Parts: sequence; structure tokens; C-alpha cells
Amino acid sequence: MSSAAKTRISTTFRSLQVRNYRLYFTGQAISMMGTWMERVAQSWLVLELTDSGTAVGTVAALQFLPILLLSPLGGAMADRYDKRRILYVTQSMAAISGLGLGIAVLADVISLWMIYASALLLGLSSAFDNPARQTFVEEMVGRTQLSNAVSLNTTLVNAARVVGPAVAGFLIVGVGIGWCFVLNGVSYLALITALLMMNPDEFHHHTARPTGDRRGRIREGFRYAIRTPHVRATLILITVAGLFVYEYSVVLPIFARFTFGGDAD
Repeated sequence: MSSAAKTRISTTFRSLQVRNYRLYFTGQAISMMGTWMERVAQSWLVLELTDSGTAVGTVAALQFLPILLLSPLGGAMADRYDKRRILYVTQSMAAISGLGLGIAVLADVISLWMIYASALLLGLSSAFDNPARQTFVEEMVGRTQLSNAVSLNTTLVNAARVVGPAVAGFLIVGVGIGWCFVLNGVSYLALITALLMMNPDEFHHHTARPTGDRRGRIREGFRYAIRTPHVRATLILITVAGLFVYEYSVVLPIFARFTFGGDAD
């Protein structure tokens, strides 16, 4: 390999030279794979129980409504409190949700209300997990390597979005749908372990933690987003994509069963 090629590779993955971020990236790779496995398995499980597309949509709504309503509060908490501690809690909640659902399926005691409860718990954890996770990246790598770390994160998420559902399909057909949930629950332990192994002394803290009224900070965040053109445009694009594009994974099992008459394989 030429020196120029080595330099390009080193530049592409330079944020992985930071130990804390390398741990986080590895743990997140395993966790994200499990997350996408569960998303497919969850929709398929609801269809098996109900044969209802409406029920599948209800589960998705219960999972994402808390994110819509509580993410501003989650962002305010991420600004004020230790992000790593927030992630401990949110990842533990998600692990409990996945393991509980998996055990219920394997024990053949699963019912629709359990899936609803699991989706709601996962949504509540995500409302606080997402803001903490996104801002935690800067703490790990600093501002100089932030763009590289964000790019690697995006690549990782999209790779998990491709591989996770495929693995879920093989598991559903091969060993049963319950194991998708169990393995997802276990996968969160990878990120929790990575967080425990980090060295807090190497974090980058640029400013003091904000103080004052939490509601006031949330209102100021909304005002900033509205009056800043590039932030406002980004939020509009994300809203449109979220409504009409990102949740295609929810309807794929519906197409597979009702349109093509297929199953998980």
C-alpha cells in the first residue's frame, strides 16, 4: 500500500485514534445492529399476533411520540448533566425492554399490550438518549475531529440499517423471533461496557454546564432554531424525511405479508 493511500485511510478514520471514541464506536456498532434487528422483529411480531397494519402503526407511534414530545427536555438535561450517566440509564432501559420482550416471546406469554409497553419504554429512553448521544461525541473527540466522528457515526448507522434487518430475517426463520429481542437486549451491554471503560479525564469540556430555569433554556433553544436559517432549514428537512421516508422499515413487513404473501425470509 502506498504512503498516500495509508495517509487517506489514516485521515478517514482519524477520530478512532481517540481511545474513548474507539470504545464508543465499537459498542455502538454492536448496539445499533441489535436495534435494527428488533425494529424488524417488532413489526413482524405484531403482524403475527394481530394481522393488523394499524397495530403496527400504533406500536411505531408509541415508540416515537415520546421522542417528539420529550426530546427538548432531553436536550436540556444533556446540557446540564453528565452525558455518560444519562447514557447508562437510557441504555439500561432499552436493554430491559428488549430482554423483557424476548423472554415473553420465548415463554409464549407475549401479548399486544406488552409490545405497546415495550415500545413506549424504548421511546422514553430514546428521548433522552438521542440528545445525550449526539452531544457526547464532541466531548469524546473535541471540536477539531467532530466532523470526522459524525461522518463515521452516520456510516455506522446506515451500515446497521442494512445488516440488522437481514440478520433479523435469518434469526426469525432459523431460531425464532424471540431471539431477535434477546440479542438486542444483550447488545446494549456492549455500549454500557464501553462507557464504563472510558477515561473521563480525556473528555473535552469547553464550557461550564448551564444553570437556571430548564423551561427557559428549552424556550431559548426553540427561539434559536426558528431564527437561525440553516438550523430551521435542517429541522424542516428532517421533519419531512421523518414523516415520509425513515419509517419505511415499519411498512416493509406489511408489504411482505399482505402484498407479496411472504414471510420473514
